[in-house]
Amino acid sequence: MIYLDANIDQFDLEQALATVSPQRRAHALRYRNERDQRLCLAAYRLLQQSLRVDYGIDNPRPEFIYDDNGKPLLKGHPGIHFSMSHCHEAAVLAIDNAPVGIDIETCDNYSLEVAASVMSEAEMRQILESPHPAHEFTRLWTMKESLYKLTGDDNDGDIRHMLDKMPPVIFETIVFPHSVCSVCSYDKTVTS
Repeated sequence: MIYLDANIDQFDLEQALATVSPQRRAHALRYRNERDQRLCLAAYRLLQQSLRVDYGIDNPRPEFIYDDNGKPLLKGHPGIHFSMSHCHEAAVLAIDNAPVGIDIETCDNYSLEVAASVMSEAEMRQILESPHPAHEFTRLWTMKESLYKLTGDDNDGDIRHMLDKMPPVIFETIVFPHSVCSVCSYDKTVTS
C-alpha cells in the first residue's frame, strides 16, 4: 500500500509533535527548518494512519529498530515492512507484509555532470533522448534509491550500475507534476 501526503502545511506542528513517539519527535526536531520538520512528521503520520487503518493497531506511536544495513524496522511488529521518503512537495509511505523500498524526489533541473557520476552510459542515453530529461533522471534516481531502501545493498558503492546488477524486483513509478516516486519490492513470481 502506498500513502502520499502533499498537504504538508495543513496540520498543526506542535500538535503533531505531541502525537508521535519520542524517538520520532527527536528526529524531526533535528531538522533546522520547519518545512523539513513537517515533512519528517508527515511521513511518520502516514505510518501511524496505515498501522491504524490497515493493521488495526490502536493509538500507534511506533518506534524503530535498525537492521545491520541501517534499514528501519517496526519494533514489536517484525511482519510489517515499510519505507518512508519525502521531498519538498510531499511525504510518502510504502507498507506491506514483505520488504519494500520507496523514494520520492522533486524534479528540478539536473546537472549533466552529476547525472554522469551516478548513471550508467545506457541510463545517460535514456535521459538525453527523453522528451523530459529531468523527469527521466529523477525516475532512474528514485528507482536506485528505492532499490537501496529495499535491499540495503549499495552494490559496493557502484551506484552507476546498480540497476544492471539488481535482484529480481518490481518497480512502480508514479510521475507527479513536480516530483517522481518509485516503489521497489521483490518479484514474488521469481523463485530462487
